Amino acid sequence: MAGTLYITGDEAADELLNTDPNALLLGMLLDQQVPMEWAFNGPNTLKNRLGHLDPTKIAAMDEEAFVSICCEKPAIHRFPGSMGKRVHQVCTALVDDYDGNAENLWLGVDTGKEIYKRLKALPGYGDEKSKIFVALLGKTQGVEPDGWREAAGKFGDDVPRSVADVFDEVSLGNVREWKKAQKAAKKDKQDRPTG
Repeated sequence: MAGTLYITGDEAADELLNTDPNALLLGMLLDQQVPMEWAFNGPNTLKNRLGHLDPTKIAAMDEEAFVSICCEKPAIHRFPGSMGKRVHQVCTALVDDYDGNAENLWLGVDTGKEIYKRLKALPGYGDEKSKIFVALLGKTQGVEPDGWREAAGKFGDDVPRSVADVFDEVSLGNVREWKKAQKAAKKDKQDRPTG
């Protein structure tokens, strides 16, 4: 794996995301209710604290001990306790179902639909997060099985709307602008009198 994702503003953190499937999967897991940069820097923070990012070793850790590492300042997430538990759960699922390696979720899989189905079965991976990750794999990691764009839904198109569309500073700005415009349109709609 040698992807093109550019997101954290930290060269080492981005390199980890682009070369370690486990880091990429966990970064996407953390991408909720915090800025994208913070979420996707979480795996690098964990690797620096643990000395590894091995799902087998993480799953073998006592959950509370692992969560306390996630809560150290700077925390890996705005909600480090609940997200730390979720990371531990995903690592356990990777050990149980994919030999402790996130890449086995998509390696040799023939369809985007199957990758989506596997992602959606993971703790913390709902419909939208699973679709974004399918798009992220296709757009930045070269993982393009049949039907991946369809499986990614709207995130598979060319509108710069998610982390899957970020590969440099300009594209990061484009995604930020798109999100800002969506938020403004939603607020405008809510503020409009009905009647």
